Amino acid sequence: MTNDEVPTTPAEAVTALANHLTATADRPVPPATNRWLGEAEAVSRDAATEGLDADIREKRVRQVAELLESAGETGDTVADDHLAAARACCEVILQDDEKE
Repeated sequence: MTNDEVPTTPAEAVTALANHLTATADRPVPPATNRWLGEAEAVSRDAATEGLDADIREKRVRQVAELLESAGETGDTVADDHLAAARACCEVILQDDEKE
């Protein structure tokens, strides 16, 4: 994962989070892991909805972070890179919410 894959602003990070998880959809990962990632992707797209209340956004991003912890190993380096970037995006978003 490179630094340019993780935006430093929460508004950009929430969009990047959804994009990174969407990118894992076509990767060859185990079915059980894929289910966790699919749910995380859906929740992340909801979190990226424009005009979403900040508290709801934070709740969704925390849910994504928990789903990613449960996902387990992917066995695919490309998917792993996207997941690392997605986790970093969660950190950017949640750190900003803690400041408010």
